[in-house]
Amino acid sequence: MRRLLALIALLLPLLCLAAEPLPPEKAFKVEASVLGAETISVNFSIAKGYYLYRDKFRFSTTGAEIGEIEFPQGEIKDDETFGRVEVFRERLAIALPVQASTGEVALTVGYQGCADLGVCYPPTTRTFNLKVADKQAAPADRPVVQDEASRVFSMLKDASVLTNIAAFFGAGLLLAFTPCVFPMIPILSGIIVGHGHTISKWRAFELSALYVLGMAVTYAAAGVAAGFSGTLLSNALQNPWVLGGFAVIFVVLSLAMFGLYELQLPTALQSRLSEAASHQRRGSMVSVLVMGVLSALIVGPCVAAPLAGALLYIAQTGDAWLGGTALFAMALGMGAPLIAVGVSARHWLPHSGPWMEGVKKVFGMMLLALALWIVQPVLPGGVSMFGWAALLIASGVLLRGIDSLPPKAGWTWRVGKAAGLIALLAGVAMLAGALAGWHDPLRPLGFLSGAGAQVEQVKFERVADNAALDARIKASDKPVLLDFYADWCVACKEMERFTFPHPEVRAELEKFTLLKADVTGNTEADLAMLRRFNLFGPPGIIFFKPGGGEIEGTRVIGFQPPEEFLMSLTRAL
Repeated sequence: MRRLLALIALLLPLLCLAAEPLPPEKAFKVEASVLGAETISVNFSIAKGYYLYRDKFRFSTTGAEIGEIEFPQGEIKDDETFGRVEVFRERLAIALPVQASTGEVALTVGYQGCADLGVCYPPTTRTFNLKVADKQAAPADRPVVQDEASRVFSMLKDASVLTNIAAFFGAGLLLAFTPCVFPMIPILSGIIVGHGHTISKWRAFELSALYVLGMAVTYAAAGVAAGFSGTLLSNALQNPWVLGGFAVIFVVLSLAMFGLYELQLPTALQSRLSEAASHQRRGSMVSVLVMGVLSALIVGPCVAAPLAGALLYIAQTGDAWLGGTALFAMALGMGAPLIAVGVSARHWLPHSGPWMEGVKKVFGMMLLALALWIVQPVLPGGVSMFGWAALLIASGVLLRGIDSLPPKAGWTWRVGKAAGLIALLAGVAMLAGALAGWHDPLRPLGFLSGAGAQVEQVKFERVADNAALDARIKASDKPVLLDFYADWCVACKEMERFTFPHPEVRAELEKFTLLKADVTGNTEADLAMLRRFNLFGPPGIIFFKPGGGEIEGTRVIGFQPPEEFLMSLTRAL
């Protein structure tokens, strides 16, 4: 543990040194394309911590005339250099109305921006040679149009090691607040609570750091293996037997929280345990490390753009050291909030007594919920609903939702009873939905209002293998959208629930032929489709031209909210 802390202390200054200003071509990436005979689209990808000035844009053309330009709304900034100005951050799309007199147009784009670090760049210009007739864009200096995972690949290839470590650590911090990492919170909290109120703050930090270390080492090792093999180990583990076994572990841990294992042992065994007491600390730390390893493999198999980019880099360059280091840094970033939660859990614990037993039972219910969440993808919808109903009703009873309040009950009793009543009502609603044949636990009473018709899922056509995919693309007279999906993929279900049903997204999706590759089974045909497109698992969306090949630079890796996904659809169209 001391060596680990010393290593972290050495890395922190290096991470600070890595925060150097980016070159202008990386801070402000610009692309231009022809959207129609009268419109040119100019898109800026602006690095985080950088911004462009609205009044510094300049556009000129040869072979066409530019009409009145409408800019989107930016943010107001009190700038030390230019005073109160309007600036743009992250992404900026500008539609230029043009009247072309010839088939070819030379577009010159001028812009200027700064970094929040206090560094400003001189005015920059880029020239693009565009062919209006066939709507192809080819910049004079040939910038590469890339999807997000490919941009991560380029960063690994071009940036310094320290910059990569800092960037991937930051990406991990952002990924820590996604649904793929949330299930790890009750696991770690349950470990801390299971040690009781006597656990010290330092001990809580040790256990939390070991859990995160196990997770980080696993991400790095599994990532390197995936880069060379072309498939994620966690994908292969998403089957009923493995998920069921891991759920059983959480059920066993939860039952221990309820005190079912506090049994009187025979004298001989008690003496042996006393002799082994000195090894308890070491054994406990090893078990926590193993739990971090298992959590990384089973609980968080989602593929995000940073992970996909690092795996692509390992696969194409064979540089396992840099790719593994980046993944290790990303996992440490994902685990940093978990360490904070683990140490904080120590302060949440009350002194010994009825309160402590109540806290343990609450975490026991959380671990049971996690066990059900793990096996939910392989359970029929009705069985899953019945499981959640039983768990909520049991939680309501545990929280004394049906008990009478004692005389002069304090606020803690009242809050507990209120939570118990809410859990009971939710459980009864869930049970009613399950009995009615409803399969959506987030809207258990949707069958009463006909909500199912209002949120009807977007219809995708399933393709089972590469041959079926090629035949369907060739026969399509519209652009094709291929969605890689799996039942155990949390981000895939987020896209289905929140992004695809959005009214504006649904309207744009009607312009595509919608195909779905369900790789839940992880069969050889599933793996062949993933390998064909250099994907390591879902979620992933690929766009194809009508009857032709892939539309370069338009891939979507990981979850995108409706607003961002609309931009991806626009680029593909």
